[in-house]
Amino acid sequence: MSHKITYSPAYTIVPTYECFNRCSYCNFRVDIGKDSWLTMTEAKSVFKKLLPKEVIEILVLSGEVHPNSARREDWFQRIENICELALSMGFLPHTNVGPLSLLEMERLKGVNVSMGLMLEQLTPTLLKTVHKYAPSKRPETRLQQLEWAGKLQIPFTTGLLLGIGETKTDRITSLSAIAKIQKQWGHIQEVILQPHSLGSQQSYQNENFPLEDLPALIADSRSILPENITIQIPPNLIGTPELLWACIEAGARDLGGISPRDEVNPDYPHLTAKYLKTILKPMGWELIPRLPVYPQYYDWLSPKLQKSLKAKENDLKNAETMVETSKVKEE
Repeated sequence: MSHKITYSPAYTIVPTYECFNRCSYCNFRVDIGKDSWLTMTEAKSVFKKLLPKEVIEILVLSGEVHPNSARREDWFQRIENICELALSMGFLPHTNVGPLSLLEMERLKGVNVSMGLMLEQLTPTLLKTVHKYAPSKRPETRLQQLEWAGKLQIPFTTGLLLGIGETKTDRITSLSAIAKIQKQWGHIQEVILQPHSLGSQQSYQNENFPLEDLPALIADSRSILPENITIQIPPNLIGTPELLWACIEAGARDLGGISPRDEVNPDYPHLTAKYLKTILKPMGWELIPRLPVYPQYYDWLSPKLQKSLKAKENDLKNAETMVETSKVKEE
């Protein structure tokens, strides 16, 4: 009997790579004025090409525009419009674009089945090192986003970035903060444990997070986090099949969004679902696709979003039926 591990068939779309933060480990951002913003015509063209493919989630991932910038509303409106377009073309949006105001989060709730923001680490000393030029990485700002998402009943994904100068104790502190918020609001569906991996664009040149430590951290996370939070790991950053197996055995149960390109870690191509299935099967694990919102949160969504969700849920059920039928024929 096989056990199940999930992933989201996704495509990442980027409204802009421009970002007012300058995290020293970043391989995503470009300086303000160095990137043209994605137009709605371009976004529609991208989505049209995806229609024949098995894409469920549109991950809207963007560089950040300063809250006081004259371009902030244009930037936000572009994100909202992209989400509306994705919905109209049969996809399910999930937005992760940095800290938002309460009103912005409320507006995006209407056009997203889930949202996300990495907590990264709550270590204040990082504001003197990797986050020295990243105002939106203040711990209190990140925690506030998690609180607001809970108050607004937004199904949410957060996580830790590992190996950016934090200690083991710092990681436990960050996980405990997530657990506390979850016990109050119950809206966090996934926590990502993302190892920092050196990229070609960053200035931070410390060593990578020691991957051999990841299974133990996953086990610790599983003991700290409530059971209704799924632990997610990015398989393209894990290194070897053996380590991936160890991470799953330790408690990881989701492999995140799998799309053609990892925009955050462009030096580490995503592994295909087909390949992952082949390396998981010998260990008794079955990789199955999921929606970007978990079933316990369906009632939190508007009737319009629930209608879109139902259509994709039916697509998944039909796909699973076809797989089961083919298995029977093979036997």
